[in-house]
Amino acid sequence: MENETLDLFVQAGRKRGKILISACLLGTPCRYDGKSKACPWIAKLTKYYDLIPVCPETMGGLKTPRDPAEIQEGRIRTQKGRDVTDNYQDGAYWALAAGKFKNVSLAILKENSPSCGVHFIHDGSFSGKLIPGEGVTAAKLRKNGFHLIDEEESKTLLEVLEKENGK
Repeated sequence: MENETLDLFVQAGRKRGKILISACLLGTPCRYDGKSKACPWIAKLTKYYDLIPVCPETMGGLKTPRDPAEIQEGRIRTQKGRDVTDNYQDGAYWALAAGKFKNVSLAILKENSPSCGVHFIHDGSFSGKLIPGEGVTAAKLRKNGFHLIDEEESKTLLEVLEKENGK
């Protein structure tokens, strides 16, 4: 994580700022497999921020559970071959709209997701292999001036804030 990005998140935490966050990280069972990816440390961030949960995939009209999807040659296809690119683009639009409406410019997103991957996404082969890249929503948010971190980087953020506050 860049120092500038960490500084922006820390400053927002000092002022009880707002952060857009992947809803699955808060425990919402909205992932393709009908589960969440709740991170215990994420709940502690509510001491410092107002968290605004979004799930771009469901906001784009996809149901839960749903077939896994990966980015293939600029399109997003399910493992069964269905093109769901429009759903992902719609979800990215609505996540951006939520962020702008709430005057947010920071987001914590679920790494490896075709929507929310900040640094890595799956390679499109459905083999579990990861490659450097961004999900559709992450790319849209970044293009519109958002600063992004993934769930693992949010651990570092929490550590800095807790250290500042003597915890």
